[in-house]
Amino acid sequence: MQANALTITKFYTAFAQLDTDSMAQCYADHATFEDEAFSLRGKTEVMGMWCMLAQATRSKGMDAWRLEFSDVQADATAGRAHWDAHYRFSATGRMVLNRIDAGFTFNDQALIVTHRDRFNFWSWSRQALGAPGWLLGWSPFMRSKVRQQAASNLQKFMTRQEPA
Repeated sequence: MQANALTITKFYTAFAQLDTDSMAQCYADHATFEDEAFSLRGKTEVMGMWCMLAQATRSKGMDAWRLEFSDVQADATAGRAHWDAHYRFSATGRMVLNRIDAGFTFNDQALIVTHRDRFNFWSWSRQALGAPGWLLGWSPFMRSKVRQQAASNLQKFMTRQEPA
């Protein structure tokens, strides 16, 4: 298997187990991450998000957590995969099945430099948020509110994680 495909496989295998230490080994220090909720710069922010989500899953939703990945493909500079996340959304307790297509670029050490997840935001918001997601999940207003809340949650989480 190509080195970058091995990195993708290692990443999702660790993610399925909520093993954030192993996930962190897959990212370059200057990595970036983008999806519908987050726009992150640097390994510290990216891993802060994964650690926050893993902690929320461990504390409120391990009974529902399942990650499945497939279609891992990579060459010397880029890769992609599909993954399905089954989880309980911690803010509402609602069950979600989020179907995600990921794109990656890599450095010459097979570490992730850019990671972009794409998913249907309206589908996610209907599941995660219920009626507000049904009514407004398609709107830029709802996307903006979700991004603002996600950024605020991450900032609070990272502040709590800093050593005294």
